[in-house]
Amino acid sequence: MIGTGIVAAAMIDMIGTGTAHAGRKSFVRRHAVIIEVIGWIIAGCWTFTILYTVRDGAWRIYDPFAQLSGMLLYASFFHKPFRLIGRVILIMLIKPVWFIFRAIVSLINRLLLLIIWMLKLLSRPFVSIFRKFHGKLFKSKRK
Repeated sequence: MIGTGIVAAAMIDMIGTGTAHAGRKSFVRRHAVIIEVIGWIIAGCWTFTILYTVRDGAWRIYDPFAQLSGMLLYASFFHKPFRLIGRVILIMLIKPVWFIFRAIVSLINRLLLLIIWMLKLLSRPFVSIFRKFHGKLFKSKRK
């Protein structure tokens, strides 16, 4: 149960850090409380799943104290190593993947804009001819 307290505290710390570093007008910052409550619910459900798996759902009176001591252990000892590992994962894995994704989306966007520009350029003579004859074909012949 101490281990579940450490993991739960790390998850809540990750959520808090992510919401703190989000932009001021971002979705994450505006809904930080809801996201943190959902994180606490997920941590609680995960803890009880572990409890059910390991001890067949038997809850003992020292389990909340063990989990609380795990959270305090995270705050006192494991906080900096977990943050370091998180930064390494962010720099080595998430940022390159995000850069590649954005590059692909940007390339597709530029190609679509180029195709639209070419279609406009090719249709320009036909549009001018249509506009020239459009006025003559649909005029009312009132006197």
